[in-house]
Amino acid sequence: MRYLSLTTWSLHRNLGPLRWTRWDADNRTQVTAVQDQPELLTLLELPIVLAEKGFKSLEVCHFHVPDTSEAYLKKLRQSFADAGIRFYSLLIEYGDLTNTDEARRQSDIAWIKSWIDHASVAGAERVRVIAGDAEPSDQLALQRSAAALSELTDYASARGVRVVTENFHALTSTADNCLALLETCGEKLGFTSDYGNFKGITKYDGLSQTIPLSESIHAKAQTDAEGNPDEAEFIQCMELAKEAGYEGPFTLVYDGPGDMWEGIERVRKLVAPYLE
Repeated sequence: MRYLSLTTWSLHRNLGPLRWTRWDADNRTQVTAVQDQPELLTLLELPIVLAEKGFKSLEVCHFHVPDTSEAYLKKLRQSFADAGIRFYSLLIEYGDLTNTDEARRQSDIAWIKSWIDHASVAGAERVRVIAGDAEPSDQLALQRSAAALSELTDYASARGVRVVTENFHALTSTADNCLALLETCGEKLGFTSDYGNFKGITKYDGLSQTIPLSESIHAKAQTDAEGNPDEAEFIQCMELAKEAGYEGPFTLVYDGPGDMWEGIERVRKLVAPYLE
């Protein structure tokens, strides 16, 4: 079934507070902080708002989860249940599985595992893990990524969570690398295709290869300076999904200027005919 979904990134100016993670100045220790900002809408309130607007699921960026205590995560799980929509995926936006520094790579893997634990408590069906930041031509990096993803899929499976990766960041900027990871890891690894992440003349060929293997699509439109989508370009991507017989969520991604709800609605109108 094809249905409408949203990512919290599409409302990143409307949500708060934000949680962020980085390495310290000496690249030795991960530092996590929560940045206070005026809260127009809390994450706990969002599921019911989306349900009222006809969305069936939500993907949550990890930095939009302001509190990782068990009590808060259980409240988050209940907010989805009360709204009757799916917590489709927790998008883990940090970590480099291809880093050549063994200590740092293992630290990032451990950190990702901690978010898999959080996802399990919060009721997320999936976690999206970035495959890595290495150049796509680096075959050893591809092997490191596959090994780490395999370890993470096993860890997540034991906690009732599925791991997916995406054509996101350098390593998976080519369809060949996306397919290689899926072949190496097998069915235990899922995939998300993002319309906006393949670039250049090979974009549509890349999407035509990954969409048939995808269990979700990030439907991101290219927008002009006023936030208006390039309709022809976006529809070309939607046609690829239709031709592939894709069944699953179309997660709307809006990252343009102006009112974010209005931007989301502009993309939604382009997706709507493909949900019928």
